[in-house]
Amino acid sequence: MFKRLTGQRGERQAEAFLKRNGLKLVARNWQCRHGEIDLVMHDREFLVFVEVRLRTPRGFANSAESVDVFKQRKLVQAASYFLATSPLWQSWPCRFDVVGIEGDTGELAWIDHAFEA
Repeated sequence: MFKRLTGQRGERQAEAFLKRNGLKLVARNWQCRHGEIDLVMHDREFLVFVEVRLRTPRGFANSAESVDVFKQRKLVQAASYFLATSPLWQSWPCRFDVVGIEGDTGELAWIDHAFEA
């Protein structure tokens, strides 16, 4: 329960930050059989699939580095499904961003174009 609430708070923090930086919300916690996309947003140029990572100080990698190749694959599969079921967005170029929040400091790091599909 605590972990879920902390995650939701981190996602709201990331969403507010991205909105302040010009992105607009399309979907929050979008789920399909391939997994969940924390935030789907857009700017004037891209449909943006955002993974939000909140890390505790005990972690070995920082929050952004924790999005490994397996997680990337799941995000790409979920994004493909999102596009297949959302005709409005199918012609938009897409990118994958990561917003990392360090649990001990609350420091937020935004990596746009974090990985390619």
